[in-house]
Amino acid sequence: MTGDIQFHRVGGGDDWRRLISTSFVPLGVETPRMASFTGELRHCAVDGVGWSTIRATAHRVWRSGHQAATPSDPSYKVSVLLRGSGILVQDGREAVLGAGAFAIYDSDRPYTLEFADDFESLVLMFPRSMLDLPAASVREVTAVATTPDDPLGRVVSPYLTGIGADLRILAGPGGARLTHAAIDLISTACAAHLGLCGDVRPDPHRQLVTRIRRYIDDHLDDPALDPPQIAAAHFISTRHLHNLFRAEGETVAAWVRQCRLERCRRDLVDPVLTGVSVGAIGARWGLDDPAHLSRIFKSAFGASPKQYRDAAVAGVGA
Repeated sequence: MTGDIQFHRVGGGDDWRRLISTSFVPLGVETPRMASFTGELRHCAVDGVGWSTIRATAHRVWRSGHQAATPSDPSYKVSVLLRGSGILVQDGREAVLGAGAFAIYDSDRPYTLEFADDFESLVLMFPRSMLDLPAASVREVTAVATTPDDPLGRVVSPYLTGIGADLRILAGPGGARLTHAAIDLISTACAAHLGLCGDVRPDPHRQLVTRIRRYIDDHLDDPALDPPQIAAAHFISTRHLHNLFRAEGETVAAWVRQCRLERCRRDLVDPVLTGVSVGAIGARWGLDDPAHLSRIFKSAFGASPKQYRDAAVAGVGA
């Protein structure tokens, strides 16, 4: 939460495997020059998001099916190449990453990252719940590269590589806002790839789902937001609305609740909003019953809104 930077330098593939398995998730490592291998890792955590820069010699890392089956907090990772090149493989797809390119992948499923020469990369790791896209949709764009030549890449890549060049920019109160902006930009890049999947012609089904999610985002402040209202706004039946979300592995109510809770969580750790009461923050996002907010927030994040905010403030001051 604080943005304090930890630095590690190791020599030897076994030490590197232990370091990255501790810093991320359990991984296997293979390097063509085990004895001469060197690696450096800088890491800081901001509001539940791990930011890490890696400099290392050629090697391959993998997350096996057995390792992925081990219970863990569902997380996404995003690799951004700052220097050199690499290949990311997951879900039957292969992303070739050059300098400035990035791709998302799921730490709960097998993947491989391979670097043939010396390289430098930025890795973000964050809970799935922070990305405002359903897991079923994100699975369609894992190991899909966004490059600096893509329309969105020309915006997102400089932002991520700029932070990767100096993690110290994340220190202090601004770190949380910079981090939230990064997650939003990554989500936008994923959504853009989803719009390009399949036929060249737009997919009416996907366009409708996108419009509905945008409508929900725009009306989270309305306590009366519910499936009948959402369906009526899009001239479809409530039953059809439920079927659309069921096809994406979600329910409408759960999605609205998740979006509201994530907005509340962000506001609670925002130093600019420390003077705003928990009740006011909940009402800002359509949760105007403080007892209900406290109950569902604690169920989602393991602490009451006040406890979560207090911990965040203590972390900033550490």
